[in-house]
Amino acid sequence: MVRVNVFIHNLSAERFWDVDKPLPPVRIATNLNVVGINKKNEDWLEAPFVFTINYQPAVAQISMKGKARVKGTKDEIEKIHNAYTKKQPPPAIIVQSISNVVFLESVIISRTLNIPPPIPLPKIPPTKKKKLPEPDYRA
Repeated sequence: MVRVNVFIHNLSAERFWDVDKPLPPVRIATNLNVVGINKKNEDWLEAPFVFTINYQPAVAQISMKGKARVKGTKDEIEKIHNAYTKKQPPPAIIVQSISNVVFLESVIISRTLNIPPPIPLPKIPPTKKKKLPEPDYRA
């Protein structure tokens, strides 16, 4: 079974928008790049990554760099590394593990900077008040 540990080595976040001004409606673009998959041993790989969040208009920017350490059996590691050398995308477990960690960290950072979080918040549709029907009898 493949296990993925994610380590963030570099974290940068900056708010550009003045705190006194109200925030305009923003579009948030996230980008996760797995830079490579390097075989370190017969039973583990290292996958460096870069994660960036850009706000439009330029309200803030968040950037993270790190490495994911992938451990597994010799066959699993060989299969992942061979797929990478054939220019195939990284396995979903690696990308999902990295994105789980970096999105969680970015939500905490966005709260600190008082900017919208990079994940869409659920929208609750407005409810119409229903008029209750009149009872057929009265006591």
